[in-house]
Amino acid sequence: MTDIEGWRPSLGAWPDGDAVRFRVWAPTVQSVMLRFEDKGAPEAHAMERDPEGYHTARIEGLRAGVRYRYLLDGRGPFPDPASRFQPEGVHGPSEVVDPAFDWTDEAWRGLDPQNTVLYELHVGTFTRKGTFAAAADALPAIAGLGVSAIQVMPVADFAGDRNWGYDGVALFAPSRAYGRPEDLRALVDRAHALGLGVVLDVVYNHFGPDGAYHSQFSPGYFTEGHHTPWGAAINLDAPGSEHVRGFFFESALHWLHEYHVDGFRLDAVHTLRDEGDPHFLAEFRDRTSAGRRAGQPAPFLLAEEHRNLAVVTRDREAGGYGFDAQYADDFHHEMQVVLTGDRDGYYQDFRGSTDDLATDLRQGWLFTGQRSEFWQGARGTDPEGMPLPRFMHCVHNHDQVGNRAFGDRLYHETSFHAFKAATAVLLFSAATPLLFMGDEWATSSQFLYFTDHTPDLGRLVTEGRRGEFAGWRAFSDPRLRERIPDPQASETFQRSRLDWAERDREPHASMLRFHQALLRLRREEPVLRWLEGARQHSAAPDEHSIAVRREREGDTLLVVARLRGAGVTGEGAERLLAPPEGMRWQPVLTTEDGPFVLDSLPVDLDLEGDLWCRFRRPGAAILRAAPRGRPGRGT
Repeated sequence: MTDIEGWRPSLGAWPDGDAVRFRVWAPTVQSVMLRFEDKGAPEAHAMERDPEGYHTARIEGLRAGVRYRYLLDGRGPFPDPASRFQPEGVHGPSEVVDPAFDWTDEAWRGLDPQNTVLYELHVGTFTRKGTFAAAADALPAIAGLGVSAIQVMPVADFAGDRNWGYDGVALFAPSRAYGRPEDLRALVDRAHALGLGVVLDVVYNHFGPDGAYHSQFSPGYFTEGHHTPWGAAINLDAPGSEHVRGFFFESALHWLHEYHVDGFRLDAVHTLRDEGDPHFLAEFRDRTSAGRRAGQPAPFLLAEEHRNLAVVTRDREAGGYGFDAQYADDFHHEMQVVLTGDRDGYYQDFRGSTDDLATDLRQGWLFTGQRSEFWQGARGTDPEGMPLPRFMHCVHNHDQVGNRAFGDRLYHETSFHAFKAATAVLLFSAATPLLFMGDEWATSSQFLYFTDHTPDLGRLVTEGRRGEFAGWRAFSDPRLRERIPDPQASETFQRSRLDWAERDREPHASMLRFHQALLRLRREEPVLRWLEGARQHSAAPDEHSIAVRREREGDTLLVVARLRGAGVTGEGAERLLAPPEGMRWQPVLTTEDGPFVLDSLPVDLDLEGDLWCRFRRPGAAILRAAPRGRPGRGT
């Protein structure tokens, strides 16, 4: 095998010189037998059991590529819980994989967590081919967009050929639906060569409903002491939990070392039920930081947490879990209600108020302990003192698009112009922004919920999906719910694939240029980078508009966004719009500039004294404070 500096696996199967080592945790099993399924390999081999219930074997003469399963006290055979690849699917044999790869990313030095822009993608729908190799071929376009990293939806293998990835069961094995392990390594290597980081979405709060054999190896993977939407919780604090926690830590370390990923998005961490000390998330930070690859910074960690808990992103030294950022969905929800008036589901907690949007931008999230009608209780904690990049904001992500009945995006409901205004606010403000694949050119593709389960399980999924909307006013009629696309239908998956040819056609090309311009500004303007002394202020000049001001070391930039309708924004009503003393505002760009729109309706700007803007439709203007008398337009 190829030794990987600083990394020695302790679970699964790995080449070791002229042999292969195997190790699996099965504490309630007395006899574990390896059964091989390749010609020329021994038919079976007994493993040795240690007092903690780990079974090990080192078998001479085996090579990478051999396929195997485990017999547990004669039961089975079952695939390896830490399998590195499932070439025949999650119910089939596991394959020994050599992690050797001709990496070319020696110069790559990871992500700056204070200044990262994320681009979320789903491998299966990102390109027409839906493979790791095809995704790698598309990366130059993403690098040209100007983001910092791709955030890859879960790739751990799942049952069937189509899935969002949150039904994964083989948490060490890239899905064979997208290619082989070496194809994923090549994707990461290509990303690093292009200056893109790779943040991998991982699901450690449950196993998928089909193909998870972990309880066959030990019922200790689960606990009845806590319950989740998927049933019994993963055991993080009951007897034996140290081994379960170790399994997930090993999974993460394997992705860091064997695939060179730069960090993780942890799914729905509010369902990681742990009353112990340290909390699983805190130990996850400690383990992945201590076990990172040589020469790399601590991995970038992003938590999906809907409760607005400041402890998640508080520094470890201050008693927090030490994550770099967490989802702060209040920004998305308030923006959605401002632009569309939605009030179903969790949107009922939001007023559609630009004042509330300004508060959200100022403190990172809106709910800091107020009552939530949707959650029927207090929601949120006070984030005072938390740096703004520790809040992840978005206009879209896979959940906010895919969990809508028809997978429609914001500009499908409103207009390109309103979407541009919202995007200008997102990419100007200091929170860590996330773009969802295809947003940069306003793709016409939907992103729908899709699965490929067995017929019986699939029927339950389809019924459950439509039943989720029974409480929504728009779907009170059962006949309307029947129109919701069937997750099991192949067509639902096909409709979710991006059409890359659109990028070169209008009006999509104009939208792409707009995103590129905003991201170039964010990257090149020092005042838009979160460095020492950076400050952000936000306010609502009126009920239709939002203004955000960024300052650092004497530099000032301002965005004014009209989110609804036409009208005048400013008129001296908001001091945030006043330039610094001795300065005047100078336009940098507007949504109505020629490269960004086909039918320009210019924004009228009164730059003398306090700013005054007349918008003929939703849009945004970005301005720079410059000394009075300096001529010309901004960059």
